Amino acid sequence: MKVVLFCGGLGMRLRPLSPESFSMSPGVSEDLPKPMAHIGGQRPLLWHVMKYYAYFGFNDFILCLGYRADVIKNFFLNYSEYLSNDFILAEGGATLQLLHNDIHEWRITFVDTGLIASVGERLKAVESHLEGEEVFLANYCDGLTDLPLTDYIRRFLDSGKVGAFICVRPPYTTHVVRVAEDCTVHGIEPIRSADVWINGGYFVFRRAIFDYLKPGEDLVMEPFQRLIRANQLFGYQYRGFWTCMDTFKEREELDAMCARGNTPWQVWRTTTPDKRAPGLL
Repeated sequence: MKVVLFCGGLGMRLRPLSPESFSMSPGVSEDLPKPMAHIGGQRPLLWHVMKYYAYFGFNDFILCLGYRADVIKNFFLNYSEYLSNDFILAEGGATLQLLHNDIHEWRITFVDTGLIASVGERLKAVESHLEGEEVFLANYCDGLTDLPLTDYIRRFLDSGKVGAFICVRPPYTTHVVRVAEDCTVHGIEPIRSADVWINGGYFVFRRAIFDYLKPGEDLVMEPFQRLIRANQLFGYQYRGFWTCMDTFKEREELDAMCARGNTPWQVWRTTTPDKRAPGLL
């Protein structure tokens, strides 16, 4: 089961950021793609999303590239396992032995899907790379979660529907206000406690999704409306941890969580191996 990741957007709400703020190598002067923003001064956001999927056994990735595709390509072309894994150094550095590894088993397909393409157009652009895949996964590259992925996929498969996404509570600190026609306020409450759910990504699709996606369309608006009318869209309500990184504030919050050692999305550290599901591959 392949994983399509949409990592070609401009990420305007995080721009402009200096190369130093992304912990990238010196000498790079242009703005960099949001998926390459580092969390906790370690690995970039994209790596955390991929590491999550790989933990559950889904390590065949298709990256839909666009803005600054060269940065993402170079990150993996020059990848060093030693930066995020324990290892043994001996003989003054002549011998290095990795105790763990990250991407050794990963298979990554890099596809240029256009600089200003919508998510739907990017998905359409990689359709040929999904040949033979009856079911596949897809996601944005700015959302992190501890979602029980195997349970989610099983429930989707049992539903028989064409598409699915997770429904999550908004992570924002804004308030929902109820106002009458005469401008009298009848209620105000934090949006997190209101009965409001948003699209959290982490899509699962049957190949039939391409029958609902027309050229030039975005993914969520037109195709999802067709799925709704056909009773073919599955929403998995998840009340556990989910957050996204759209703004500087959200990035700072993730950095602070890493500093405290509070990283629930790192299921490879906090979840027992029996949560993985090779039977779904």
